[in-house]
Amino acid sequence: MAYKKINIQTIFNKIWKILGQMFIFVQQNDKDMTTNFKSLLQVLDYFKDEATCTAYLAKSRWNDTPSCPHCGNVGAYVTNRGFKCKAKECHKKFTVTTGTIFENTKVPLRLWFATIYLATAHKKGISSLQLSRDLNITQKTAWFLLHRVREMLANNAPEMLDGTVEIDETYVGGATKNKSNKKRAALRETGGQYFSKTSVVAMLQRDGEVRTTVLKANSVKFSDVLPLIQANVSETSLIITDSSTMYGILKLSYRHEVVNHVNKEYARGAMHTNTIEGFFSQFKRGIIGIYHYVSPKHLQRYCNEFGYRYNTRKTTDVVRFEDAFKQVNNIRLTYANLIA
Repeated sequence: MAYKKINIQTIFNKIWKILGQMFIFVQQNDKDMTTNFKSLLQVLDYFKDEATCTAYLAKSRWNDTPSCPHCGNVGAYVTNRGFKCKAKECHKKFTVTTGTIFENTKVPLRLWFATIYLATAHKKGISSLQLSRDLNITQKTAWFLLHRVREMLANNAPEMLDGTVEIDETYVGGATKNKSNKKRAALRETGGQYFSKTSVVAMLQRDGEVRTTVLKANSVKFSDVLPLIQANVSETSLIITDSSTMYGILKLSYRHEVVNHVNKEYARGAMHTNTIEGFFSQFKRGIIGIYHYVSPKHLQRYCNEFGYRYNTRKTTDVVRFEDAFKQVNNIRLTYANLIA
C-alpha cells in the first residue's frame, strides 16, 4: 500500500489559516472583538480557552502577519510550537508571547486578560488579595501579575506636555500622628514629619496627560525637579505651581504663575492647581483604601497604574482594555527582579 508524503509545513500553514478564519468569524459575530465587554463575566466568557486568547493576542500584536520579536523581520514559518523567523540572519523560534509581559508564563492567558481588565477598569485599583479571590489563584501569583501589568502601563514614549501645565508634589507614607510615640520622637530628632515618606512629583497638562516620578529624597529640591520639568514640559507652556520656593527659578525659563496656598489663595481665575490635586486625591484614596501600604521600591509602578487610568479617563473600560494590549511588547519583569 502506497502512502502519500506529508508536508508538515503545509499542514501547519493550513492550521494557521483556519485559526485566522475562526478569529475573523468570532470577530464578526462579537461586533469588532471586545467592544461589548461590560463586566468581568463577559471577558471570561469571551476568552474561554487558550486558543481564543492566543488568536486575540496574535491579532493585536501582528494583525495578519507574524513579526519576529528578536530581529523585527515581518514573516515567519509556522512550527509545531509556534513560529520561526524567515530572516536568514536570525532563524530564531518564537511564540505569540515572546517579547511580551506574558513570556514564559505558567498562568493561563485567560487569567492574564482578566487581570488586565480588572486593573484598568477599577478606578482606584484592585488589591492582590481581592484579585486572588476573584480568579481563584494564590495571593503571590496575583501580586506578581499585577506588578507586571503595572510595569506594562508605564508611558515609555511620552510626548512633551504643552499648554497649561500644573506641577505639584506629594509625599507617600504613614501619617506622623498615627505613629507610636517612640517613632515620632525619632522623627523629630532626625528629620521631621517627612523623614519616612517618599516624594512623588507630578506634571499635568490640562485636558491632557499626567506624568509622575518617584524621588527617593525625603524632601524635594529644585535640583531634583528641574531636569524632570525640562524633559517633559515644552518651553512654550504656562506652568502653574503652589508657592513652594523650589519653583521660584522657573520664571527664568518658562511662563510661571504661582497660587499662594499659604495665604489661602486656591484659585485666581484660571490660575490654580486644583486639577493635579484632584489626581493626587484619587491616588491617595487608592493607596489608603485599596492597597493600605506601598513600599518605596514599588511605588513608581503604582504611579504608572494610576497615571494610565487617569490618562484614559475619557474612554470606556473596554477601550482601555484594548489599548493596554498595545503596550505588552518589549516588557519583561521576572519575579527575581521584582523581589531583588
